Amino acid sequence: MKIWVDADACPRPIKDIVIRAALRVEVAVTLVANHAMDVLQHPLVKLIRVDKGSDVADTYIVDSLTSDDLVITADVPLADRVVAKGALAINPRGEVYSTESIREALSLRNFMTLVRDSGVVTGGPRPFSEKDKRLFAASLDKILSRKLRSL
Repeated sequence: MKIWVDADACPRPIKDIVIRAALRVEVAVTLVANHAMDVLQHPLVKLIRVDKGSDVADTYIVDSLTSDDLVITADVPLADRVVAKGALAINPRGEVYSTESIREALSLRNFMTLVRDSGVVTGGPRPFSEKDKRLFAASLDKILSRKLRSL
C-alpha cells in the first residue's frame, strides 16, 4: 500500500496529518505537485514535481497507483479515475469516495460548473475548519487500520 497526495491544492494541515499517519504505520507517502514545496525529509516521504499543466499531476498519480493504494484529493474527476482503477480516494474533509458516491459527486460538480458558467455566483466551498481536519484524520485512521489488517 502507498498513499498518494494530490498536493497542489491540499491544505497544509492535511499533508501534515497524512505524513504523520504514514510514518506511524510505516507506509510510503508520495506528494505530487507542479510546484516546489517543503516536505519532511524521510525515506518514506517523497515529493514528485511534475510539469505545470491541466491534469499532469492527476495523470501521474493514476498511472502510478495500484488498487491497494489510497489517494488524497479534492479533485472529483481525479477521485473518479482512482476509484475506476480499484483504489481508494478520500478528500481533505474526510469523505471517502466509493463507486456509488463518486457518481453523485461528479454529477454535483458538473451541475455546479454549469451554474457558474451561466453567470450565477455560487460562493465556492465553505472555509476549511478544525472540524474538517478531525473528520479527515478519523477517516484516514479508519482506512489505514482496515487496509493494513487486510494486507
